[in-house]
Amino acid sequence: MLRRPVCVFVSLFLLSAFPLLPAGDPAKASMDASVLARIPARMKAYVDQGVIPGAVTLVQRKGVLAALDAVGMQDMEAKKPMQTDSIFQIMSMTKPFTGVAIMMLVEEGKLRLNDPVEKHLPEFRDQWVIESKTNTTRSLRKPARPITIRDLMSHTSGMQTQPPPGIADLYARGHKNLAEAVSIFSQQPLEFDPGTRWLYSNMGIDTLGRIVEVASDTPFEKFLETRIFVPLGMKDSHIFLPADKQARLAPVYAPKDGAIAKMGPGFYGGDPMNYRKGSVYSGPAYALYSTAPDLARFYQMMLNKGTLDGKRLLSPLSVDVMTSVHTGNLQAGHNPGTGFGLTWEVTRETAGTLTFQSVGTFGHGGAYGTYGWIDPKKELVGVFMIQFSGSRTDVRDAFVEIANSAVIP
Repeated sequence: MLRRPVCVFVSLFLLSAFPLLPAGDPAKASMDASVLARIPARMKAYVDQGVIPGAVTLVQRKGVLAALDAVGMQDMEAKKPMQTDSIFQIMSMTKPFTGVAIMMLVEEGKLRLNDPVEKHLPEFRDQWVIESKTNTTRSLRKPARPITIRDLMSHTSGMQTQPPPGIADLYARGHKNLAEAVSIFSQQPLEFDPGTRWLYSNMGIDTLGRIVEVASDTPFEKFLETRIFVPLGMKDSHIFLPADKQARLAPVYAPKDGAIAKMGPGFYGGDPMNYRKGSVYSGPAYALYSTAPDLARFYQMMLNKGTLDGKRLLSPLSVDVMTSVHTGNLQAGHNPGTGFGLTWEVTRETAGTLTFQSVGTFGHGGAYGTYGWIDPKKELVGVFMIQFSGSRTDVRDAFVEIANSAVIP
């Protein structure tokens, strides 16, 4: 007679120790379950072909989870299967979080999007722009105007893409704090007059993170935690990954000798399995760890015009401003038919709809293959998670196309 209560106790303990993620409800989300079932099947085919080690995919519509799948291996060598709550280095998908932090401070009257950066970071005064250069010389002049916060957010500031010589290994080592690194960035000449061209700039987004620190008097990573992650219930999102979650991190793989193998040191973030040990750099352009379910909450907040579960992070006007195209007719973005908003890539014309995304869709990708998007017209959120150093847009686009195909009008 004593056995049954013991079993019940053990079962309850296991359920509380390992909470189950919610199952998808395609019908409630107005999506075709049979089409959604193609997603894990297609991802498994890529795994079986040795193209990727594993993947997590998530589709959500009208605020309802439609599908959440994990296939393949989180760690091939350890024979650890991928889980739906596996943790990934989402790299440049961090950038929109930095953008939201800026917009929150704009709404508090602490910043203006047209503010010159030098107003908040005096080290940016008296910058120079490159007039011409050869292999051995550079001719400099004063820029037509100072760079603004909006320039940084739209990647039109003219700031260089990567850290300069002297700290070129910053993103691998993380050996400077944000204030130190941005001070060095400020002394580099601009590549062009602000607003005249588009150049994707990690340094520019990192500078935004430093502005967040100065305007809020809060360390960047703490601002994200207290103002975004906690209110949205993003329990597995961190700039510095806690030790008790490191076993859930998916290693990064890269092509090697016709196969794929774990990536070592020397890349963004250094050796992934070193967990950026010793790093003090908060990396507003790249440093976030997260999961597919956490990212879906952030994206749903954006789709909801700034709110989630009764908590408002942004006004609808801020969301509209962020997700409007700010690059005009400049050649901008990483994908066909896109332009750039304020830290979001935005589908602006028909060429961007070839994966069935609507004009007005906005999203962002990361260096290791992760990608997420929000399609307001379809009320659709999608999250694609892999860890692969090398182009796998074919795998990503297969997921995007199937997910969009599952929408029931």
